[in-house]
Amino acid sequence: MKKEFTHLARQLRKNQTSQEDKLWYWLRAKHFSSLKFRRQYLIGNYIVDFCCPKKKLVIEVDGGGHNEIRQIKADKVRDEWLRSQGFKVLRIWNNEIDENLDGVLEEIYFLSST
Repeated sequence: MKKEFTHLARQLRKNQTSQEDKLWYWLRAKHFSSLKFRRQYLIGNYIVDFCCPKKKLVIEVDGGGHNEIRQIKADKVRDEWLRSQGFKVLRIWNNEIDENLDGVLEEIYFLSST
């Protein structure tokens, strides 16, 4: 099972959205507050968009599909499980990255320092 998730994570890294690319530019290679972030990171049975394991911070970048009832319920279950494992979960809409990247980075900074 883990092998399947690893393969899927690799595929997701190769096919990032433009918003994920923009955010990854700032999070990669310890550019952001000297913290190491991972992308398409496996936690339990979930692959999260970005994770800073040291700070137990998960960042999910959501598009319009996350606004559908079924996906909202699935995201809630996923977020609750991640929180039960001690992770902070930040969900960011694609348009927030496009329209207010500085604000997004400030929010990540705040959560990573708490």
